[in-house]
Amino acid sequence: MRFGKSSWRTFEQGIQKEWLLTNGIGGFANSTIVGVNTRRYHGLLIASLKPPVSRHLILSKIDESITIGDESFDLFSYEVPGFIMKGYHYMEGFEREPLPKFIFRVGDVYIEKTVSMVYGENTVAVVYYVRNGEESINLRLTPLVNFRDYHHCSRKENLNFYKSVAGKDSVILRPQNYDIDITLFCSEGEFKPMDYCWFYNMDYSIERERGMASTEDHYIPGYFDINIKPNEEKYITVIATVEKELKLKDGLKIIGNEIERLEALVKKAGYDDELSKILVRSADSFIVHRESTNAKTIIAGYPWFTDWGRDTMIALPGITLVTKRFDDAKDILYTFSRYVKDGLIPNMFPDEGNEPSYNTVDAPLWYFEAVNKYISYTKDYDFVKDNIYDGLKQIIDYYKKGTKFDIRMDDDFLITAGNEHTQLTWMDAKVGDWVVTPRHGKAVEINALWYNALRIMAELSERYGDSSKSYIELAQKVKESFENKFWNSEKECLYDCLTPNYKDDKVRPNQILAVSLSYPVIEGEMAKKVVNKVYKELYTANGLRSLSPKCREYVGIYIGDQYRRDGAYHQGTVWTWPLGHFITAYLRVNNYSDKSKKDAMSFIEAIKDHLKDACIGSISEIFDGDEPLIPRGCYAQAWSVAEILRAYIEEDLNKGI
Repeated sequence: MRFGKSSWRTFEQGIQKEWLLTNGIGGFANSTIVGVNTRRYHGLLIASLKPPVSRHLILSKIDESITIGDESFDLFSYEVPGFIMKGYHYMEGFEREPLPKFIFRVGDVYIEKTVSMVYGENTVAVVYYVRNGEESINLRLTPLVNFRDYHHCSRKENLNFYKSVAGKDSVILRPQNYDIDITLFCSEGEFKPMDYCWFYNMDYSIERERGMASTEDHYIPGYFDINIKPNEEKYITVIATVEKELKLKDGLKIIGNEIERLEALVKKAGYDDELSKILVRSADSFIVHRESTNAKTIIAGYPWFTDWGRDTMIALPGITLVTKRFDDAKDILYTFSRYVKDGLIPNMFPDEGNEPSYNTVDAPLWYFEAVNKYISYTKDYDFVKDNIYDGLKQIIDYYKKGTKFDIRMDDDFLITAGNEHTQLTWMDAKVGDWVVTPRHGKAVEINALWYNALRIMAELSERYGDSSKSYIELAQKVKESFENKFWNSEKECLYDCLTPNYKDDKVRPNQILAVSLSYPVIEGEMAKKVVNKVYKELYTANGLRSLSPKCREYVGIYIGDQYRRDGAYHQGTVWTWPLGHFITAYLRVNNYSDKSKKDAMSFIEAIKDHLKDACIGSISEIFDGDEPLIPRGCYAQAWSVAEILRAYIEEDLNKGI
């Protein structure tokens, strides 16, 4: 995808589009297409010091200036309080695939700037291609360095480094009180150190909008000066790393290696159309290595999430199976099997400490769906029997007899969970003691997942020579009770949640899972009415609203401080990931008719436009419920990408109608 000056006619327009690169261990590089850092998470190198966590901003950006004769031109851009630097006016273009490339022109001087990370390392390479005009020029590259947790902002007094100039091409910086070296290397020119120099008050507009700390300082250790002769063409590599050894200094080789790796992933997936290729590359961003488990995991979203059990299980089919990364899927499923405890799987591996959090009722049930999808793609029943099956049995047993967080099967065979102080489902927004969306009791999607899990266990137990009778009988009882208890005849859809004294009749997208899972708990006319209700009241071009606009609690704009944002998170905000399940359900209830396939493809076409917005080539976490559906939250979300890719491929929409 290529963008030109029409994408940054104004500063506000230019900062709306972002790019992301990842390194497979939790580190990343990201910014806007005009080079303005608008988030505290933006930077050319956010290193993961304890993969995939302990992320630290290392290199904020590189400011480029050129001098032609006695005139200097600043190509860099930024915002500070009361002033905007507009070096992007010299940009002619920005390209995203396969790597971010900035294109500048000043008179007869042409410059390309390409960014690439080194896979498996906390290393970033920035490669400049300069095609000079008729005069000698000087290119000055000034690195803005930091060392802080990526959730925070730094001030000058926190930026203390020991500086060691290692020849004319390198400088090594050691943050005070840390045993880590930051190496900056430039293949051309000469490093010229500066003492006591900082960039003050870089302002992050998105953090300001979110009610967070939004200004910070960066350390400037010096700059690299490169002289370029008339009509000379030159490649210049700048590398920043926190690795103990700079293994490769050839920026073109680094770029070539990364392009080759990405092309191999696309080839492995085997899809020819452009949308599939883009989403396969995007899926790669979320698969990372976790040091503590020595296994692969799935990052929930960039720029601020790590790996969560619920998100991992929902995203696993689209991120690993559709892309044919079966070994990664196996690795992830096996890792979670090792952490089954009291019938639960971890919802989160924390950034610090060794004890996972198990506060989720749905992640263990999504685990069944992920395992079933793995089998459908690989037919690897032996792996599941040897490594997963016992854990699945344990989950069923504990859900029947009861486990932590008041999770248990009630007398009507449905699963109840939690109390008025807990949030155990995916709609888990809580501000202090305020549970924004109380869903304790019997949630509709939990019981759809429960039925689905029982049916999967029945199939597996029969395959492995165990008795499937108890699972089949219990599943039938669940189905009958579900239809009896959850059907809302007045609204012709499903109740969202049941408690002993209250039936929550708010129209939410959770009910679509009763139709979309491998084993739907409702079928026929009832299922069709559910899909129609969701379509009429919740569907948007970018996903499903989390609450119908007809409900008085509906909040259409997700903006403001954390209190306001969390209050809107599941009260109308649009989520993309349920759209994949909606597409599957829509096709099912319409018997995969030609019309329904055309409709489903139109849903995909609508979301395709978003791939050119927000984080280019990826899909955001959420959007405003009100038009024009402005993207919010994480700009790249695993289950958003996963579910669009899964529905697109599994339902054969990529083959046309």
